[in-house]
Amino acid sequence: MSEPHTPHAPHTPLPGAAETADALGAPEVRSIGVIGRGRVGTALASAFRESGLAVDGPAGRGEAPSGEAVLLCVPDAEISAAAAAVVAGARGARLVGHASGAMPLSALEPARRAGSELFGLHPLQTFSGAVAPALAGAGCAIAGSSPAAAAAAAGLARRLGMEALEIADAQRASYHAAASIASNFLVTLEATAEAVAGGAGFAREDARAMLVPLVRQTVDNWAADGPEQTLTGPVARGDELTVTSQRKAVAAVDPALLALFDALVERTRSLAPAHAQPPLEAAA
Repeated sequence: MSEPHTPHAPHTPLPGAAETADALGAPEVRSIGVIGRGRVGTALASAFRESGLAVDGPAGRGEAPSGEAVLLCVPDAEISAAAAAVVAGARGARLVGHASGAMPLSALEPARRAGSELFGLHPLQTFSGAVAPALAGAGCAIAGSSPAAAAAAAGLARRLGMEALEIADAQRASYHAAASIASNFLVTLEATAEAVAGGAGFAREDARAMLVPLVRQTVDNWAADGPEQTLTGPVARGDELTVTSQRKAVAAVDPALLALFDALVERTRSLAPAHAQPPLEAAA
């Protein structure tokens, strides 16, 4: 199996996709087939269509839509089988890609054996709601089995207004873990906050309404100033009496939440200024 193209550093914005494609003699993608009728496949097919691309799909699994490129928006465990189905459909795609944030290009091996170039295209966005999310301004992890394939993936990302960031296969687990912590685990934390607010007599819906402005402002502050400057609260100021009181309140709501609370307190202490660290006897 040929080695995939070695990418730029993942934090380095790539040159303009059209310019890169021209420099490599790689034609810009003008038509794409999308496989997967879930939230991601449906949203991307619609977005590509609105951008002016000719789009076939979203098609069902096992189908082979037409297009210069075919993008597989299927569960990670089904990527190889979907790639094999595209090859069996003999629709002549010169590029076959997946929308997974975690999987390497080798998951598309059946397409490579059939002569297609491979690419990855993972929008760094959440697709949980009934309404498709805004993609403009979002990051997009890309990969390519050659410089031309990487340029094609970058072009597709930029067509939707996203910033293309090339991620090597060896870096994908770290990239995807960061995304899970930032998005999935945030939901877990807010669900936990809702539950703990129940100890103060709030219904979950009322707790959510109360906490949303705080969460939004905190995220805005973190985006503007970074974690150390954004951190506030009893741990940040070294107020161990309040932390102890909070811990008792959490235990009263659900003792199973104490391990999470304790882990968060310790991690928060690592971000707090040195003067806010508790004395050894307080931490014991």
